[in-house]
Amino acid sequence: MNAKRRAVALLMVAVTATVVFQVRVAAQGGRSSPVAPRRDFVVAVVQEAYDKFKNDNRGKNADYIPYLAHVDSKLFGIAVVTTDNQMVAIGDVKYAFSIQSISKVYTLALAMEELGPDKVFEKIGSEPTGRPFNSPVAVVDIPSHTGNPLVNAGAIATASLISGKDPDEKWHKILDFYSRAAGEKLSLIDEVYKSEAATNTGNKALSMLLAKYDRIYADPFSSVDVYTKQCSVGVNAVQLARMGATLANNGINPATAEQVIKAEEVPHILSTMMMAGLYDGSGGWAWHVGLPAKSGVGGGIVAIAAGKGAIAVFAPPLDDAGNSVKAQEVIEYVANKLNYNLYSPASVGWK
Repeated sequence: MNAKRRAVALLMVAVTATVVFQVRVAAQGGRSSPVAPRRDFVVAVVQEAYDKFKNDNRGKNADYIPYLAHVDSKLFGIAVVTTDNQMVAIGDVKYAFSIQSISKVYTLALAMEELGPDKVFEKIGSEPTGRPFNSPVAVVDIPSHTGNPLVNAGAIATASLISGKDPDEKWHKILDFYSRAAGEKLSLIDEVYKSEAATNTGNKALSMLLAKYDRIYADPFSSVDVYTKQCSVGVNAVQLARMGATLANNGINPATAEQVIKAEEVPHILSTMMMAGLYDGSGGWAWHVGLPAKSGVGGGIVAIAAGKGAIAVFAPPLDDAGNSVKAQEVIEYVANKLNYNLYSPASVGWK
């Protein structure tokens, strides 16, 4: 082979290697974080957390939604998905539970996609209410907006912002958006929906109170129904961790490489999660864990380590604020071991 042919061959190898690398990066949704922990360390920490907390039986299932009261309280799963699409999972990670209030995060993202963050902030707000998530008093206390999108009143109002010619079109748009964030097709758990729809008079009351103050933007009861359906979507711990990793990865799903959420909207979402993601336990969560997170009364919690990945835990028994007891313990343990607390200099490699 003469020098010219050798040079061409070497160039072709270099081009091929570059293409393969770019495809690999695209499939992962981006580069791995320079301060992300080693995979073997993550595996060890997740196993430690599972073993440490698997026998903790504190808390009790939500019982104001009849279906949730009968979910096996011993179910327990942990999943971590990183921004470069690595996954570590242990326990009951394939069991589909109802997403409940974690859904509020992704309906907020869809509303911002359609209207922009400034308009959503104007109509919904982002202030902690200092009251329980289903408080009607909080609606009266804040006459200019709904408080924030992660309490029930704010979430119903957020659902009412989603465009569509009718409630069914709105609902399917929301479900499709959740599926894109999960990287897999999600579906309604019909039994959960029927159970919630039969007992959601409190949310209907909130919707009418919002209507009194002109803070709901579609038919009140239809908006409650769309909201009830979004809470009844089934998701497992791995899918939920991937939904969280999409936020951690600047809005790009690390498995599909799709830009599901605009990068500029991610900080707004994460800040709201930090302020109100664990209901009236959010301040203590920020103090002890320091990660944006969202819980649901179905027993799930997802926490976001921006630029690194997400931790999702499912365990049905809740504390008095409506947050999974075991999930809180696991995420605090894992976040501490992996230096994920965003308020700590260690989270960006400072030792």
